[in-house]
Order: sequence, then C-alpha cells, then structure tokens
Amino acid sequence: MASIRANCRKIMCIGRNYADHITELNNTTPKQPFFFLKPASSILLPNSGPVLRPKGVSLHYEVELGLVMGKTVRDLDPEDEQGALDAIESYVLAIDMTARNVQEEAKKKGLPWSIAKGFDTFLPISQAIAKSRIPNPHDAFLRLRVGETERQADSTSLMLYRIPQQLAQISRVMTLEKGDIVLTGTPKGVGEVKAGDVMHASIEVNGKEIEEGRIQVEVQDRVGRYEFKET
Repeated sequence: MASIRANCRKIMCIGRNYADHITELNNTTPKQPFFFLKPASSILLPNSGPVLRPKGVSLHYEVELGLVMGKTVRDLDPEDEQGALDAIESYVLAIDMTARNVQEEAKKKGLPWSIAKGFDTFLPISQAIAKSRIPNPHDAFLRLRVGETERQADSTSLMLYRIPQQLAQISRVMTLEKGDIVLTGTPKGVGEVKAGDVMHASIEVNGKEIEEGRIQVEVQDRVGRYEFKET
C-alpha cells in the first residue's frame, strides 16, 4: 500500500459530479467536468492514524471512488470508454476531507482553495481494489457513516460525467501518469465531523461489500501552528 502514496505524483479531483451534492452546497452545475488538485502528502494510508482537524476548521467528509492510473494518458478521446478503463490500474475508496469554512471563504473572495483540500491526512484511502472486483465503475455503491449513522449512500451510476469524460478533460490539460489518482466526485450527504467521530466508508458491487474497500478512521484535533483566520 505504501507504493500507492510513493508512486502518486498528483491527485486530480472531479468536482460537482453528482446533481444532489451540487444542490446541497448551493453550487451551479458545470457545463463540462472540472477538476482541482490535492497533494500526494494528503494521503492517509489504512491504519496510519487519525484524520487530523486543524484549529478553527469545519471539517467535512466526501466519500468517492478513486482511480489509480496504470499508464500515461494524454488528450484522451472522451468517447473512448475502453481506452479510459484500460488506463486504470486499480481502484481505491477515498474520503476527500474538506475544510469547508476555509473553502467557502476562498470562494467568496475569488481565492484559490488548495488549503481547504490539502492538509496532511485529508485523503484517507482503502487498500487497493483490483479492477476485476469492480467490472463496471459506473455501477458501484458508495456508503459512508459516522459512528452508527449513515450519511452517504448512492450509486456511481449517478455521476453526471462518466470516467472517460473525466479523464479526457484532465488529460487535455495535463498528462496523467502512472500512479496518479483521480477522484470521481462525491454523492449527496456530505457533512461535518469533529474530534472523536469515527468514519466508516465502504463500496459494494451487486449488493456485496468489497472487503479491501473498507475505510475506518477516527477524527482527532491537530496540534500545530495552523489556525483558520480570515484571509
């Protein structure tokens, strides 16, 4: 598993790819896939400790299917579904942690929101999931609960933009390389977690949970120099 983090040069995140999630955050629907980046240093491998909430941060979870790239992709044809799927080496389940108040302030002021996505531990991931375990990545079911309360539960079939369109949009701007991770968007139900909360995420295919796709991770307060203040 350490090789996933070691081999990842960039993490590309597709935003606003589920209609109900767009609605719950009062965002507008994009006319084409758009993306942002998280640093590889944000990856939190299984059993590597808690997610750390920085001081003053409203911390939100977003469960997502992640693609681990297996080859170089540049300027992919958005209609080339087989080419897109062939370029994927494996999958992971991921929780894209977001400092929501940091992000909202940045958006209001027209500033970049890399900070909101980029803290250490802000991307807990599962074990690698072999491609054979998810024959169709557009037909898997994602779940996330906090404690015993289920917060997110939706199918990847609800993606507004399918994986070939996502990879095409990214690769016409910047080359995707072996080891890069692409996060495909989150369904509705995102919300806040605080110190002491335990998040459980899972993925199912044909009603059966994929064991290696489980995530269980606690949230703790971060000790350090950062504290959210107005920019």
